[in-house]
Amino acid sequence: MISNIYQNFILNRPKIVLFLLIIIALVFGYKSKDFRLDASSETLLIEGDPDLKYLQEINEKFGAKEFLVLTLTPKDEITSEIAINNILSLKYKIQSLDWVHNTVTILDIPLLDSSDEPLMDRIKNFRTLKDDNVDKERGFKEILNSPVFRNFVISEDSKTTGIIVNIKPKEKPQVGTFENNQEIEEYKDSLKKERHQNIIEIREIIKSFEDIGKIHLGGIPMIADDMMTFIKSDIIVFGLGVFLFIVLTLWYVFRNLIWIIIPISSCFFSVLIMMGFLGIMNWKVTVISSNFIALMLILTMAMNIHMSTRFLQLRKKFPDLSLLQIIKLTTEKMVWPIIYTVLTTMCAFMSLIFSEIKPIIDFGLMMSFGLLTSFVVTFTLLPTLLSLFEYRNVVVKEKSFSAFTQMLSGISIGNFRIVILTSIILILSSLYGITKLKVENSFINYFSKDTEIYKGMKLIDEKLGGTTPLNIILKFDNEDEESIDEEDQFEDWDEESDETDQSKYWFTKDKINRIKKVHLYLENLEYVGKVLSFYSIIEIATKLNNDKELGTLEMGVLYSKLPETIKKEIVDPYISVKNNEARINLRIKDSSENLRRNQLINKINSELKSEIGLKEKDFKLGGVLILFNNLLQSLFKSQILTLGLVMVGIFLMFLILFKNIKLSFIGVIPNFIAAFAILGLIGLLNIPLDMMTITIAAITIGIAVDNSIHYIYRFIEEFKINHNYNEVIKTCHSTVGIAILNTSITIVFGFSILVMSNFIPTIYFGIFTGIAMLLAMLLVLTLLPSLIIWIKPFSIKENV
Repeated sequence: MISNIYQNFILNRPKIVLFLLIIIALVFGYKSKDFRLDASSETLLIEGDPDLKYLQEINEKFGAKEFLVLTLTPKDEITSEIAINNILSLKYKIQSLDWVHNTVTILDIPLLDSSDEPLMDRIKNFRTLKDDNVDKERGFKEILNSPVFRNFVISEDSKTTGIIVNIKPKEKPQVGTFENNQEIEEYKDSLKKERHQNIIEIREIIKSFEDIGKIHLGGIPMIADDMMTFIKSDIIVFGLGVFLFIVLTLWYVFRNLIWIIIPISSCFFSVLIMMGFLGIMNWKVTVISSNFIALMLILTMAMNIHMSTRFLQLRKKFPDLSLLQIIKLTTEKMVWPIIYTVLTTMCAFMSLIFSEIKPIIDFGLMMSFGLLTSFVVTFTLLPTLLSLFEYRNVVVKEKSFSAFTQMLSGISIGNFRIVILTSIILILSSLYGITKLKVENSFINYFSKDTEIYKGMKLIDEKLGGTTPLNIILKFDNEDEESIDEEDQFEDWDEESDETDQSKYWFTKDKINRIKKVHLYLENLEYVGKVLSFYSIIEIATKLNNDKELGTLEMGVLYSKLPETIKKEIVDPYISVKNNEARINLRIKDSSENLRRNQLINKINSELKSEIGLKEKDFKLGGVLILFNNLLQSLFKSQILTLGLVMVGIFLMFLILFKNIKLSFIGVIPNFIAAFAILGLIGLLNIPLDMMTITIAAITIGIAVDNSIHYIYRFIEEFKINHNYNEVIKTCHSTVGIAILNTSITIVFGFSILVMSNFIPTIYFGIFTGIAMLLAMLLVLTLLPSLIIWIKPFSIKENV
């Protein structure tokens, strides 16, 4: 019945169908204007990660700011008058931008040891390097030796300085400001456009100062903006690259303009409709899913090559049949193999929803809907166009390819034991490589070395105290607070201080000692860069107090007397009197080769209890390092679950399709071996798994299994005519084997286009998926027929 409906409404009315397809394409094409990109940090996190909520709480309590970082390595000595004037000019130029709140440079650091005035006078009326009558050499020495500012605004070798550009905070929209999600998205898009313009403006300023030394821009807003640029570039480059390669492949295979136009039309319609669908669903493309257009082109082309090759082979075999009869016969013979190839590939992509990582989940859903779109377009547009065009007797130019597939059939038939033995060795090697897999990775290493992101982060990592932040929040119990020694005195005590200010009584010995112990412990850890806490301020105060430790009351009084500018910038980020908590901020040297993030986090959690004597309730870790580590650990768990689901799902589909357990078992083996082999290769090459490479195995099985389905389906069809296993295999290799080879070459080289990305995980994804697909094709054309000969899933008299 379905066949009759399909023939009556699709095959017999090609002009109406083409008209409807054009209308649908135009509607979805219009909706593609809502196609959105997203490069925010949330796209690289686990969906609903509670540690993200905790980080937001920390930022709220201790006053986090959105900022950019400039690293400047001047040509002249930093202490020179020329360098100081250049830094000052750069500072004022940046500060003139209306979106900049303020800039913090080495010239803005309070100098509290640069004169011999009483300490309270120095604090109240602090000077900086840009002030007149300041001993600049003494001031530089103070900053370089400062526990707070060393490796923060100046490197230990005094050659590189950092410039912090604090961005004016945006007022949060009040509840009820937006009526629907579309208005919210439009507001977010406007913020992204505004930030993009900000990055352009500051880069123009940097460009005008490039003669004073090497300047690199860093910071999360810049990274997010550059990643948006990468995504846009990847979509264009991947799409055009794959398109051009597909055109060349089609010309090489078919040598006829019509056979280029028809498959390309299917690709164009499928991608256009899918982009409109993403716009309607408000699904944003991230750096993970930026290759979805390239993948859709590749997979749509694979369907079209199988359909076109089968059409030409049937036209050659049945020259007396009409064009409509050939088209009908082609669709009848190809519909079920392609349905099952779509379902198995969807099974692979749908398995990604178990990853817990939103961009990977969205990528799986996008590709699943994309495959359905490609299937519908292929089985409507391709027959329609075939019906409308007049054809001469065009055949596939298969000489070179048929010689190769015939060679593989000879290997499968004559040397099947060697093929099976080689496959066993490959399996064992793969399992060994899989034991070497690791999920450790550095965010810096996600980017090419010639990108601004890499250069800036690398310099900050090596010269300015590390990149990836980690917070240790110390929690104090009110009942544990001790009395303050009223005998404490402060030599520069201001008698007019407010005795009723209760905040000064927060600074007890227990709290200060606990902060000190944790701070010193963290400073001595390997891979830890800059550590900042209230103890850093205490170190400065002690030095300024003639190396005499301050009493607890003195600390409280000093805190209450500090100017608001110093208190807000230097003290409040590390203590919260209101919440009875202290924050210790440290940065990890993310580019360290032997860094093991999970081990480091576990070590800190364990040793704060065993060595420092803290209880579980006394502290909590939070920050970007925790979020990134959660992502890495989730990847490994999801890989096992994803692979298991894909393998079980595909085996069950094979059972339903072929209704033969032996044939189903034979069909999945080559693809599983290809997936394991690529994971083993990644392990042997010591390449860490990341959010892209983690999906390779499942996607390889899902796409590569298409070859098995087409081969076995054709094998069953030919076996009904000829019960000689060897002869049937030769026939399959000379027919469907050529289509498999054509589509595999298209897929392999299509994936190779991804090496043009600036995002390293995407490059790895392209390379290793291409290798996996090549290996899967070779296994399907060697191991699969060898297993069929060895196991013989059908008896000679069996009705298949």
